[in-house]
Amino acid sequence: MGSKKAYWFYQIGGWSLYFFADLLNYFALLTFDFEEFNRLIGTGVVNIAAGVSLTHIFRIIFKRYQWVKLPIPQLILRCIGVVGVITFILAAINIPIDRDIIDTQKMNVAIHDITSLINLTKPVLIWVLVYVFYSYALERKNADVERVKLEASMKETEAKVLRSQMNPHFVFNALNSIRALVLEDPKKAMTSVTQLSNLLRSSLITHRRTTVSLKEELKTIEDYLSLEKIRYEERLQVKWKIDPASMTIQVPPMMLQTLVENAIKHGVQKALRWGFVEITTRATQEYLAIVIRNTGELVDGKSKSNSTGFGIENTKRRLHLLYGNRYSFKITQEDKLTVRAEIRLPLDKN
Repeated sequence: MGSKKAYWFYQIGGWSLYFFADLLNYFALLTFDFEEFNRLIGTGVVNIAAGVSLTHIFRIIFKRYQWVKLPIPQLILRCIGVVGVITFILAAINIPIDRDIIDTQKMNVAIHDITSLINLTKPVLIWVLVYVFYSYALERKNADVERVKLEASMKETEAKVLRSQMNPHFVFNALNSIRALVLEDPKKAMTSVTQLSNLLRSSLITHRRTTVSLKEELKTIEDYLSLEKIRYEERLQVKWKIDPASMTIQVPPMMLQTLVENAIKHGVQKALRWGFVEITTRATQEYLAIVIRNTGELVDGKSKSNSTGFGIENTKRRLHLLYGNRYSFKITQEDKLTVRAEIRLPLDKN
């Protein structure tokens, strides 16, 4: 049942239940014929219509003028006024009818009128309280939903910016390397242009995708390392240890490319003779482990350049946006000449 249908169901059903239950009190006082019975039913119908109409008007005013956003004291005063007005109108309808039906000579009229007024106040007060509390709960829920949507939108925007960033120095170096190949090895130059094109395409479309398969990411790294080998030639050695079960797992796009780029910049590039980059993946039921080992040396947990680079901080922020605190990422000195970066990404859907 939709919220609109539910509202009318409880609205009509609640007032019907109250007023027809109230009519039962008259049965003990009346010795009525068919005409009196019809009048009594007519009274109930009039009261139900009045109760439904008056409270619905209150609901319209409440929503149109956004009373739910009023300060509590103002809202309380207005609700008290509404209860008084609705009760007065219902009393104005009921008290004359009661006097026609009941023998008022056998009872104190003033006491009867006051009792009727109190009895009519109860359902009106309950209705207003229930509606106000419901409106406050709904407003709070909507506010929470909007806050979550806003946070998600901000995170997604930040993630798009982070994903779209690519080191311009690499592009310039790659273009210079390809230019040197044009005359020396035209076929290899053409292949390198294709590889650079693939990298640029991957960088451009990452803002549209939150994750890609590890297979796609590894292909991006392969293109990247192939271009770097033009510069470093035999100084750069690449090793792959890929778990086939990990190939279809989703990872943030350009994440590994950023880490490998960092390994080249702070490791292989600074090596005196030659350096290596080793990429290992392993999948379990709980997590995906990615290890990147490279030639290099850390000082106080950072590379000798005194910075792990913007790309590493970029990666950490992206991982936090996607996985919260459920991922792990650490860079350590494995031995005197080897730096080890390890990422563990959760595979559960929580």
